[in-house]
Amino acid sequence: MARRGTSPPADDFEEHIVDIDVGEEMRTSFLEYAYSVIYSRALPDARDGLKPVQRRILYTMTDMGLRPDRGHVKSARVVGEVMGRLHPHGDGAIYDALVRMAQSWSMRLPMVDGHGNFGSSDDPPAAMRYTECRMAPPAVEMTASIDEDTVDFRPNYDSRETEPSVLPSAIPNLLVNGAAGIAVGMATNIPPHNLVEVVAALRHLVEHPDADTAALMRFVPGPDLPTGGKILGTDGITEAYETGRGSFKMRATARVEQVTPRRKGIVVTELPYGVGTERVIERIKTLVQGKKLQGISDLKDLTDREHGLRLVIEVKSGINPDALLDQLYRQTPMEESFGVNAVALVDGQPRQLTLKEMLEVYLGHRYDVVRRRSVYQRGKAADRLHLVEGRLVALLDIDEVIQVIRGSDDTAQARERLIGVFDLSTLQADDILEIPLRRLTRFSRIELESERDELAERIAGLDALLADDTLLRAKVSEELAEVARTYGTPRRTVILGAAPTTAASAPVEVADDPCWALMSGDGLLARTTGLDGFGDAGGRATRDVVVSAVPTTARGEVGVITSLGRLVRLPVVELSPLPPTANHPSLQGCVPLKELVALQAGERAVALAPLATEGPGLALGTRQGVVKRVNPEVLGRDEWPVIGLKDDDEVVGAVALDDGTEELCFITSDAQLLHYGADAVRPQGRSGGGIAGVKLAAGARVVWFGALGQDGDRVVVTVSGSSTALPGTESGAAKVSPFTEYPAKGRATGGVRCHRFRSGEDVLLTAWAGPAPARAAAASGVPVDLPPADGRRDGSGVPLAQPVDAVAGPLSARAAAAGLSTTDAVES
Repeated sequence: MARRGTSPPADDFEEHIVDIDVGEEMRTSFLEYAYSVIYSRALPDARDGLKPVQRRILYTMTDMGLRPDRGHVKSARVVGEVMGRLHPHGDGAIYDALVRMAQSWSMRLPMVDGHGNFGSSDDPPAAMRYTECRMAPPAVEMTASIDEDTVDFRPNYDSRETEPSVLPSAIPNLLVNGAAGIAVGMATNIPPHNLVEVVAALRHLVEHPDADTAALMRFVPGPDLPTGGKILGTDGITEAYETGRGSFKMRATARVEQVTPRRKGIVVTELPYGVGTERVIERIKTLVQGKKLQGISDLKDLTDREHGLRLVIEVKSGINPDALLDQLYRQTPMEESFGVNAVALVDGQPRQLTLKEMLEVYLGHRYDVVRRRSVYQRGKAADRLHLVEGRLVALLDIDEVIQVIRGSDDTAQARERLIGVFDLSTLQADDILEIPLRRLTRFSRIELESERDELAERIAGLDALLADDTLLRAKVSEELAEVARTYGTPRRTVILGAAPTTAASAPVEVADDPCWALMSGDGLLARTTGLDGFGDAGGRATRDVVVSAVPTTARGEVGVITSLGRLVRLPVVELSPLPPTANHPSLQGCVPLKELVALQAGERAVALAPLATEGPGLALGTRQGVVKRVNPEVLGRDEWPVIGLKDDDEVVGAVALDDGTEELCFITSDAQLLHYGADAVRPQGRSGGGIAGVKLAAGARVVWFGALGQDGDRVVVTVSGSSTALPGTESGAAKVSPFTEYPAKGRATGGVRCHRFRSGEDVLLTAWAGPAPARAAAASGVPVDLPPADGRRDGSGVPLAQPVDAVAGPLSARAAAAGLSTTDAVES
C-alpha cells in the first residue's frame, strides 16, 4: 500500500479493458429485458390467469392470514411484504395491481376486498397508506390447497425464500377476469367472462374432449363485462374464439325517459368496459361546443354508490331523442371496440390461444393439481394410519407396554424394546412413548378403531381416484360445479345477435308534420297525429276528457286563452307526443300546462286556440255575460290580451270559429240557456271589451260559454247543486237534454230555463253543450257516468256518484266541424 503523501506505484492502476461488440451487447441486453418483461411482468400464465405481481400479492396475503373472515389491514403493509419478499419492482406497480384486483368495474370476480377509496372508472385510488384490504372469497379458492404440494415452488429474487410458480386456481381466472398487458413485441387483451358459463363449457369439455368451438359457444356465447352494456354482433367473438384474435363492439345501455315534465332525456345506466363517465361527458361537451352535436340542453352525472351509474342527457324540445342517441353512439365513447388478443404463457412460452385451448390448458392444470393433492393427502392419511395401528397394538397389551417402558433405563432403550417386543416401527414406538396415559382408555380404543376405518376408506378412495382418470375428471368437474354455485352471478352484458337497426337515417329534429294539440280537463297537454278513436266515446281517454283540440303542426305554435283574457304562445313541439291509436291511454303522465305557461295567481287556462291571421277569429264569453269576437291577429311577442275585461270579470269560455256560422251559447248559474248565431256579434280588435251577450239576473253569472255547429246530434249537460257547499265537495245532480229543445233568442236577452232545481239546489255547478255523446270526468281525471238523455229541457237532474270537473264531446265531431280528417291532421 502506498504511504500517505506519496504517489502509489503505477502497477496499482493497471487497467483491464475488454473489447466487446456493441451491437451484440445491445442485442443481448435487449433480449434479456424483453424476456424479463414477457415472462415476469406483462403476460399471464394460462393456468391461473395471473401475472407474477398478482400471483405474489395473493400468495403473500395468504401467508399473512388476510382471509375474508379476518379484519382489513393497511394496503401499504401488504405492498411492503410483497415488495420485500417476492417482487422487487417498486411499490407503485404492486399497489396498482392490488387496486385493480379490488375494483368491481375492472374485474368480473374481484380477488381483493378493498376498504376505503379504491377509485372509480375515472378517478385514481387513494394512497396505499389510506386504504385497507384483505382477500375476497374467490381469492381463497385461487390459493386453496397450495400447502398440499399441488404446485411447484421456485426461489424468489434473492433465493432466500420460495414462491409458487403458479397458483392451484380452482377458478378459471384467465377467462373469468380476463387479462391485459403490453410486453416487448407482443401484447395480450382478453375480455372477462361469466363464471357460470365458463364452468359449463369446462364441464362439457370434460365429458366431450373433441368438442369444437361452436359446441363450446353454446355455453360461452361471449364476454360478460363487469360494467354490463351490450355487445353488437357475434362474428368478431366467433373469430376471436376460433383464432385467438378478433374484435367486437361494445355499446352503452341507454333509454329515453321523461326526465322532467317538459323534456325527455337519454338516461345512460351502463357504459362500455373501460369507459368512464368523465370521458363520455368531456367528449359530449367538446362536440356540443364544436357544434358537431346539437339537441342537448343539459348533461348531469347522477351516479352514486346506492343507485349506480346514471348519466342524464336532457334533450331539447323538437329533437328526436332516438336519432340523438344514435349520434351519441357514433361520435362518443358510448360505443367502443374491444380487440381480443388471447396471448398467455403455456409451459413458459407465449402462445396465442383459442377458446378451446384456454379451456384445455386450465383443465390440464386442474387435473395435475387434484392428482398432486390426492397423492399428498394419501401420504398424510397413510402416515396417520400407520400411527393409529401402532397405538391399537399398544392398547391390546397395555400392561406389558407399561412394564417395558418402566423397565427401560432411558427413552432410547424403551424405543428399542418396544420395537423388538411388539414389532413396531420407529415412528410408532416414538408415538407410543409420547402418548399421555389418560389417552390409553377403552374409549380411546373405540375412537382409534373408528379413525382407522375412516383412514382406510379414505386411502382406498384416493387410490381409486389416482388409478382411474375417469374418476379424476369427474372430481374436477364436481369441484368446478361447486365453485360456480358459490360464486356464480347472472350475466350482465347483453349480446345482440346482430347490430340493431338505428335511427341513423332519421332526422334529429322532429319533422313538422300535421298534428292535433290537446288539452284535458285537468290541465294536461299532448299532441297526436290523429284523432280516430281518440275520445270518440265523448272526447275522453280512459281517465280524462279532452276539453280543447286544435289542428296544427309539430313545430308550429298554438295559443292558450286564459281566464284573464290573455293569449299565450305555446310551442307544440314541447307537448307530450301520443300515438294516434284507438283505445288510447289516458293523458295522465303528459306535461302539465303549468310547466309550460306561467299563470298568475287565480288565473286558469280556458282553451287552446290556433294562431291565425285570417278567418272568423275567436269567440269569447265572460262571467258577467259579455261576448266578443276577436279579429285574427298574431303579434310578434309571447303573449297579448284578446279582450279588455272589467273589474271582477273573467273569461269562462273561448273557441276558435270555423266558418262564422256557429251558434254561440251561454249557460248561466240560475239555469238559463241562450244561443244565437255568431253573425250577431261584430268582430272587434284585441283591445275591445266586447258587447252584451246574455242578460243576467241579480246574483247570476255565466257558467259556460261555447260555440256549436249547425249539424249533428247535440246535447246540453247541466249539473245542479247548492251554492253553500264547498267547491268540489258536492256531487250534484246531472241532466242531459237535446240541444234542439232550446229555441234561439236574440243577443243580450235572458234565454230559456234549462234545468229545474230540486229542494236544496239553487245553482248550476257545471254546464256544457256540444256534440253527443257527452262524457264527464272528475278533477282527478276519473270518468263520471252521466244519465241518459232526457227530452225535457226544464227537468231535474239525476244524482251523481262524484263531483264533475269537466265535460266534453267526441273529438271526431270537432274535426268534422272544421272539415278535417280524424286520421290525418292538417294545418289550421
